[in-house]
Amino acid sequence: MAREIIHTDKAPQAIGTYSQAVKVDETVYLSGQIPLIPETMELVTGDISAQIRRVFDNLKAVAQAAGGDLKHVVKLNVFLTDLANFPKVNEIMAEYFSQPYPARAAIGVAALPKGAAVEMDAVMVID
Repeated sequence: MAREIIHTDKAPQAIGTYSQAVKVDETVYLSGQIPLIPETMELVTGDISAQIRRVFDNLKAVAQAAGGDLKHVVKLNVFLTDLANFPKVNEIMAEYFSQPYPARAAIGVAALPKGAAVEMDAVMVID
């Protein structure tokens, strides 16, 4: 079993004891991303749409660093502090993914790191 730690400066640095992603053979486990701007490590300003887009951009950067892209995502987990924002996730997700879409879960949570309104993690398989 080949295990590789994935790191890129194009996504926020880990703010705890974890790696941005871990690749095991063809499977890549992407850690949760919140809407941090990589260069400043500050939350993106704007509404929930800006936060969702920043999270997808961060996931995309890590996926690319691992040798894949969002099209290789097979499972996506979405954590929201307000499930009323779920329709906005669907709308923006369609800008980043094409059919067939990955499997997905949406979970309402009480709070997220740094006061973010959204966090996502993913599993990717590179063909």
